[in-house]
Amino acid sequence: EVGMVRIGILGAAGYTGGELIRILLAHPQASIVFANSESNAGNLISDVHEGLIGDTDLRFTSEMPFEEVDVVFFCFGHGKSKAFLAEHEIPSHVKIIDLAQDFRIAGEHDYTYGLPETHREAIRSSQHLANPGCFATCIQLGLLPALKAGIISGDIHTNGITGSTGAGQKPGATTHFSWRNDNISIYKTFTHQHLLEINQTIQELRPGYDGRMLFIPQRGCFARGIFVTSYAHCTTPIEEVRDIYKEYYRDAAFTHVVSTSPDMKQVVNTNKAVVYVERYEDQLLMVSCIDNLLKGAVGQAVQNMNLMFGLPEDAGLRLKASAF
Repeated sequence: EVGMVRIGILGAAGYTGGELIRILLAHPQASIVFANSESNAGNLISDVHEGLIGDTDLRFTSEMPFEEVDVVFFCFGHGKSKAFLAEHEIPSHVKIIDLAQDFRIAGEHDYTYGLPETHREAIRSSQHLANPGCFATCIQLGLLPALKAGIISGDIHTNGITGSTGAGQKPGATTHFSWRNDNISIYKTFTHQHLLEINQTIQELRPGYDGRMLFIPQRGCFARGIFVTSYAHCTTPIEEVRDIYKEYYRDAAFTHVVSTSPDMKQVVNTNKAVVYVERYEDQLLMVSCIDNLLKGAVGQAVQNMNLMFGLPEDAGLRLKASAF
């Protein structure tokens, strides 16, 4: 029987830090030992993450007592995890879950890529974990069964729209309410950084796949959620395709194949992913949606923590969609 998992959080003042604290406070086997934020040290967590008023008396700290925790979550911006590890020693017995992209691409490190729908067993035994990107998670969940079964070929055309929280807490020109509200725009067209990890998975599931991944990301006029549509060449009968998808996700804790076209509100505020497939002539349409902060970030990170510590995979993550 696993006891309480003792947790440290670095970069705890941003959107992912706040969501992680919110989830862990309600987790039956999680104990937050420290929430580190240099800029907010000494402040009440609920003064920064105001949605936590009445839920916790914890304060941010500038200290990092790693020897008192079992796992530490890195909620840094991209590139800061490697820099942090170059300057700080984390005891070898402490597990690391990194939410940035620093270790997602296989290389000279021992980080497991933490997409439970492809690497569940490896995650269970891993010491260091790279949590997938939000767009990467949503796009891959739409594609995985088709890739594994070899039923799609050629270029994969993908369009995805994401909420403003995906841009992080630091204000910028494209997150300003007056600009974002009642607006839509594209960015990083065909060059989004998550393509690296998506293409890595494509080659892992389907070595030698020679189609291109053509991705157009969009900024949505809403705070949370990601809605993705992909299509690629396919001649497999749709009933067979649906069976392939249902079989692939049969044991997935949070990914659900649905029979009618989904909408984003079905998943916002949950750790769920909803996937739908339809065939039009020789094109297979693959639709997927998630909450970018939960299944796209900290929900998946806690799901991975549960796997790494032998806890029920859905512990602390039985969340209800707001729906309205």
